[in-house]
Amino acid sequence: MRVKRGQTSHKKHLKIRKNTKGMTHPNRVSVKRGKQTIVKSLQFATRDRKNKKRTFRQLWNIRINNAARENGINYSQFIHQLKENKIELDRKILSELATNEPKAFKVLAEKIKP
Repeated sequence: MRVKRGQTSHKKHLKIRKNTKGMTHPNRVSVKRGKQTIVKSLQFATRDRKNKKRTFRQLWNIRINNAARENGINYSQFIHQLKENKIELDRKILSELATNEPKAFKVLAEKIKP
């Protein structure tokens, strides 16, 4: 009886094609190019997860600085005074206060003014 082969490699190729859905034509059609693009895309995904954290922290700092300046103190002095007064609020929470609860942020800024 004749044994037909190629099932496993065919499944591998289908898996690669499934993962390259939405990519440009050569990357989607060619299995070899598809493998390369999948590896590269996973590298980009790892890198960009790190960068996402970085950009969010920058955004929080900008929001805090803007709200602090409206209350007559700059960002670095604001953070310094928070640390000196042992107020442990992280930048994410301070940013949320600055955007959604400006009155609460104003009370906090007045409390720590030198």
